[in-house]
Amino acid sequence: MPGSANHKFVLGALVACAAALLCLGAAAAGSAPAESPASAVSLFPVVSDARLAGDAKQTRFIVDLDSKLQHRVFTLADPYRVVVDIPQVIFRLPAGAGTSGRGLVKAFRYGLVMPGGSRIVLELNGPAKIESTYVLDAANGQPPRLVIELAAVDRTAFVQSLDAESRPELRPAVGSVDAVASVTAAARPAVVTPLDSRPVVVLDPGHGGIDNGTQAASGEAEKTLVLDFALALRDRIEKAGKYRVVMTRTDDTFIPLGERVRIARAQSAALFVSIHADALPRGEGDAQGATIYTLSDRASDAEAERLAESENKADAIGGVNLTEEPTDVADILIDLAQRETKGFSNRFARILMTEMKSAARMHKHPLKSAGFKVLKAPDVPSVLLELGYVSNKGDLKQLVSENWRTRTVGSVAQAVDAFFAKRVVSVGAPD
Repeated sequence: MPGSANHKFVLGALVACAAALLCLGAAAAGSAPAESPASAVSLFPVVSDARLAGDAKQTRFIVDLDSKLQHRVFTLADPYRVVVDIPQVIFRLPAGAGTSGRGLVKAFRYGLVMPGGSRIVLELNGPAKIESTYVLDAANGQPPRLVIELAAVDRTAFVQSLDAESRPELRPAVGSVDAVASVTAAARPAVVTPLDSRPVVVLDPGHGGIDNGTQAASGEAEKTLVLDFALALRDRIEKAGKYRVVMTRTDDTFIPLGERVRIARAQSAALFVSIHADALPRGEGDAQGATIYTLSDRASDAEAERLAESENKADAIGGVNLTEEPTDVADILIDLAQRETKGFSNRFARILMTEMKSAARMHKHPLKSAGFKVLKAPDVPSVLLELGYVSNKGDLKQLVSENWRTRTVGSVAQAVDAFFAKRVVSVGAPD
């Protein structure tokens, strides 16, 4: 076996040298070769294997690399997780890697979180601490390895090992309006008031990075389809010059749901539009057309509830902290603020439906509501637009069509105009 492996390695090296000589020859002839996907891939380290060893008291997670790299490891609670952040890599793991666990680890997942950064998330069976983490040099024919050693602990010890901002028990006991205000202010990013006084429209392409969203049978990923649509919509709205557009993401980056909401609030957004595409699970029939969702504690129907539950799991995919829930007092304040905001959100949803009917196929029940976390900014009118179903051939054909995108982008931009025109009139009208 070692001889066979060495033989393959030598052959691979010879092929690589031959390819390099061909490239040099082309460059000398005055024509630089176009960069191929394979050459781009080689710019990043490769993770070739990941496995678990040990038992329910002590478990070791081992990652095979082709070069040493820096890493950051931390734990999160509720659910118990270990998060491993590393520079961007290419994952070439065996099929099914991470779907089953061992010892303290239930399963693990991995992927690109942002340009330049990858992440591995270990789902734990219970509380555990990181005893040690290190990278081994290549030796005795074995590749460099990242090793993380875990040990079982009780919840108290686990919580004490967390960063202060991640500790569930360290959430402030809010007992007054002033305390709520101070906590909220501390949580928000610092914002410099812009000189630009135009209304701010935040466009939120769903998913991204490690979170692909839904995926068509032919391979098209929701995260890519909605980003293309959002970028085209941004360009269309900005062209009119009436509004300032802020994007929650402009590339294949994972953004936690809470951060999307914080971006809208930090920018004092006048409107937040989250853009998605849906898919029905196989065997559950067919559906088609665009749907517009607003926030509601009670879903308008079973399909809306299913979709909200699915979308709200995005943070779990990224391994972010899901423990920051508002206290009772904060709930009351948020509810008061949301009453007015809900009216504006519903108004924009109705306007958007009217405008889109002329450009896009709509769902048979185009207006729905459910408890989407991404719509929960209490002071920003927000809707979630499902452009269509990637599980429906007709919808998918439109979603990848530039002509359809141009028409539909135009109708959404018109809805934005109509919404702000009516809002200005309503604000200026006497009581």
